[in-house]
Amino acid sequence: MPAPHDELERGRSAGEGTPKAVFWGWRIVITGALTQTVVSGLIQHAYTNYSVLLREEFGWSTTLIAFGFAMNRLESGLLGPVQGWMLDRFGPRAVMRIGAVLMAVGLMLFSTLQTPFQFFAYYLIVALGASLAGFITVVTAVVNWFERRRSVALALAQAGFPLGGVLTPAVVYSLTEFGWRRTAFGSAWVALVSVLALAQFMHRRPADVGQEVDGEAPEVVDNARHDEPAASSSSTSRSSTRASRDFTLAEAVRTRAFWMLNFGHATALLVVGATMAHLSIYLTEEQGFSLQQAGLLGTALLMAQLVGQMGGGWFGDRMSKQYLVMWAMVGHVVGMVLFTFGTTPWMVWLFVPFHGLAWGVRGPLLQAIRADYFGSSSFGRIMGWSALIMMFGTMSGPIIVGLLRDVTGTYTLGFSVVTVGASLAIGFFALASKPSLPVSRT
Repeated sequence: MPAPHDELERGRSAGEGTPKAVFWGWRIVITGALTQTVVSGLIQHAYTNYSVLLREEFGWSTTLIAFGFAMNRLESGLLGPVQGWMLDRFGPRAVMRIGAVLMAVGLMLFSTLQTPFQFFAYYLIVALGASLAGFITVVTAVVNWFERRRSVALALAQAGFPLGGVLTPAVVYSLTEFGWRRTAFGSAWVALVSVLALAQFMHRRPADVGQEVDGEAPEVVDNARHDEPAASSSSTSRSSTRASRDFTLAEAVRTRAFWMLNFGHATALLVVGATMAHLSIYLTEEQGFSLQQAGLLGTALLMAQLVGQMGGGWFGDRMSKQYLVMWAMVGHVVGMVLFTFGTTPWMVWLFVPFHGLAWGVRGPLLQAIRADYFGSSSFGRIMGWSALIMMFGTMSGPIIVGLLRDVTGTYTLGFSVVTVGASLAIGFFALASKPSLPVSRT
């Protein structure tokens, strides 16, 4: 197989210097989407279905199940700064490979669990691997390859998360037909083989394959940025000019935007974490759904998220991302009110478009805003430390709802509390205006 750089050179037309090969950045996007499809489908979306069977077999409380999900989020947040450093230092390919191995080992151990301690320990290994192979790694890789079309690229790459919901019916079928232990063991091998194979397509930056950000020729990039003749600036690469205008981690954390974005993201994730952890239990125990019907609603929710991501990516490159994420939070709140106080199946189903579309629009646009505000040079570290703050939303949401459910015997109060908390994100995002560029470092 020819090297990507050789393929690029053969694709140049004589006298023009314009690369004719397919821009490798779109392969990064596809690879990221497929990786997140595997990780989310076999682990993240599957958790709520595993939880129903674990409760039936072991009689564990809702709070204990919620703590298992919360530990996943805690681990992801604590890992964030280290993962960000690893990505900036070693690149996404190496990090994804480590994640694939840890996922597989964790799932194999998970298939043997008997005690709550084993449940926490084994799922922690699974979560560690999923984090290294998944979200932050994919987002950081895509940001390094795109600038002008960043919102669309991130939306497409993160489409893997809702697309993982397509695997939910298959996972549910396996759980009911073969049991959760065999399903977990089989998932380990699927995750290992697929993620290791996909990692081969990951490259850290366009320069690794002789290309430029957004797939533009060096001359086009330099002219667009400096408005100078190509001959006088062709030696200046886009990656080198970026370093003088991007924020370092230290500079980013001194801005109001860094904290407002992360506080807003954390409070938004209150409802996301709560619904992901408790969706199937709530629907089967309080709304009279079967496990298969709950899985169908979960799949519909993820399809709505996918539609939201595609629309959000398109609009995000054309209008204010900040206003879009604020309106998305309104959708989250309306959806959760319907979900919490719905007395008929159609009211519960109406939760799907509000919450799903809002989730889809908000997710990739927040990553695009971070990259627009702070640049890509230190994005891995900035995203890693952001994850440390965001984890409080995905971790506390499931725990709050689980504890209040065990105390009151219903999910109503818990879902109401996290919905009120999530509404605060509208104000946080309103205050997250773009910071001034740092002074050039020479």
